[in-house]
Amino acid sequence: MIRHDVFGMCNALYDAQAEVDDAFLARLGLAKGTMQLVDEAREAQLLPLVEPHLVHHEAGGSGANTMIGLALLGGQACFTSRVGPDRYGALYRASLARQGVQANLGAGRGRTGVALILITPDAQRTILTYLGDSQALERADVSVPDIEASRWLYLTGYLWDTDSQKDAFQFALDAAHRAGVKVAFNLSDPFCVNRHLDDFRRLVGLEGGKGVDLVVGNAEEAKMLTGEHDAGAAARALASRAGLAAVTRDASGSVIDDGREAHAIPAFAVKAVDTTGAGDMFAAGLLYGLTHGLSLPAAGRIGSYAAAQVVAKLGPRLETIDRGAVAELSR
Repeated sequence: MIRHDVFGMCNALYDAQAEVDDAFLARLGLAKGTMQLVDEAREAQLLPLVEPHLVHHEAGGSGANTMIGLALLGGQACFTSRVGPDRYGALYRASLARQGVQANLGAGRGRTGVALILITPDAQRTILTYLGDSQALERADVSVPDIEASRWLYLTGYLWDTDSQKDAFQFALDAAHRAGVKVAFNLSDPFCVNRHLDDFRRLVGLEGGKGVDLVVGNAEEAKMLTGEHDAGAAARALASRAGLAAVTRDASGSVIDDGREAHAIPAFAVKAVDTTGAGDMFAAGLLYGLTHGLSLPAAGRIGSYAAAQVVAKLGPRLETIDRGAVAELSR
């Protein structure tokens, strides 16, 4: 019996947004507008200083954002990662449940991953990411019955940075293949593609057998992975192996290629405030369309619309979405 439209896997990061001034950043020795990974000692030092300035906090991380977006659109989603036995781990579970996503979270012994997002009055965001226990994800955290009860498995490139994550990724992939569940793979980030180029080329079928059914990425990632110099050509190269590829092109929209036909999807015109989360919401809209029997152009339009809505506000997630508009785009 199908219970989930999508079973998602990625790093669990609790987003903690704080409003601070430039002097606060200077005291911490942080360059405004930068993004950096921090270790456990640095995170433990920063968190007590940032917490008094928190204005919003919610479950986050790229894959979770996509599953939350799918649920917002009306889909059924579950999300797998690993959190620690701490306050942020409990808050992460509660946040997913509140937003309609089944939380399939392993419980580690370390600290929950946290993304500290420091927002200054000029709307600049300085992000400090501690990956925490999410990097200890292992196959025991993966529910095979829930994969078998899903239409799609959604995996991200962020899961390829530790041996235990790779093993959990492959375990889930094999379970999906055995059950006939389709697999979507998001390339995640140009740095991920560059670090794991050969492995990713094998995963998407460019260096051998077919491993996934859908590849999602932006133009830079897709071109890097395929060696093509054009987003459309990169999409065609990926679709020829995986069967389906969706490549986003910022303000130029996206292209969805099924190996036979390329569908150019226009972007929705909005005043861009913050591009964080645009790719995650595009993936949510695309997966919603694919799991609800819509045409590829309709699925792409919903992805484009959802991405535009999140770009028009601060933060990587939406609180609400106009389902009437989504229904119109589905036609």
